[in-house]
Amino acid sequence: MSNSRKEKRMINHIILHSTDSTPEDSRTPQSLRPNAISKQAENDQELVKLWLYGKSKHTQRYYRKDVERFFEYTNKSLREIILKDLQEFANHIDEQDLVDGSKRRILSSVKSFFAFAHKLGYLTFDVARVLALPTPKDTLAERILTQEQVRKIINAENHPRNKLILKTLFITGIRVSELCSLCWKDLKERSEGGQVTVYGKGKKTRTLLIPEPLWSELMNFRGSAFEDVFVFRGRNRSTQMHSTTVLRIVKKAAQKAGLKVTPSPHWLRHAHSSIACEKAPLHVVQNSLGHSSIQTTSHYLHVKPDDCSSKYLDL
Repeated sequence: MSNSRKEKRMINHIILHSTDSTPEDSRTPQSLRPNAISKQAENDQELVKLWLYGKSKHTQRYYRKDVERFFEYTNKSLREIILKDLQEFANHIDEQDLVDGSKRRILSSVKSFFAFAHKLGYLTFDVARVLALPTPKDTLAERILTQEQVRKIINAENHPRNKLILKTLFITGIRVSELCSLCWKDLKERSEGGQVTVYGKGKKTRTLLIPEPLWSELMNFRGSAFEDVFVFRGRNRSTQMHSTTVLRIVKKAAQKAGLKVTPSPHWLRHAHSSIACEKAPLHVVQNSLGHSSIQTTSHYLHVKPDDCSSKYLDL
């Protein structure tokens, strides 16, 4: 290859992937720029498919919904979007009747999509990079169930399968997506109880111990099911149970138990975490939950403090 052709290719690569941008860039639609062309995706729809590829079904569902919401509001193609459009969309989301976490997730999804488009060369620069996300309110303490509350929820459920789902979520601390994707081949017997291999976020794998009482219940529930069969199946017996079904099970059981809160399956994971942090070493809890950072795990130490300055004050 001649030096001139090599040089031209290098220049094109630099133009397509340059992160340098000017104030004018954020105000000019990228469709008007000659270099905003990528052979990886011909249009926004193809780009969305590439962006979602390899992500979990749960993540794909939310990401697709969030980006569709963005396109529906702006009514523009991605290359026509300028910073003002993003700011107006952020204001629109802030005015909606949504919890703070959902608002942040929607904007985070949009930012992720723009970052991917820029990385792929579909956009000449990431116009969404300067969009600030709202600071999330720390509501973890409001979503921690006590061990007694968990016991009431489990005891209120009469259906054997549903009761087993509740027990498995709490005792193992796994995510609802991890529960739904479990197959019998993921469970192995040990001298005492058993173990389960869990495929979590970022395709990370971890192995958890299952205490004898829960293991026996799981084996009785299995019956003669084959290895490749899902542990908790949906209406179509060949498919896994949907996460929304698990959500209904948890909510209904909590209602039967007379709780004044409406928990989600993740609340049982929070309960597992906070109770385990009181007795087990922090690194053990971190590994069991699949947290990438021990700081995430240590957060549970602060939601139920043993001491506080208010105890030392009198009126």
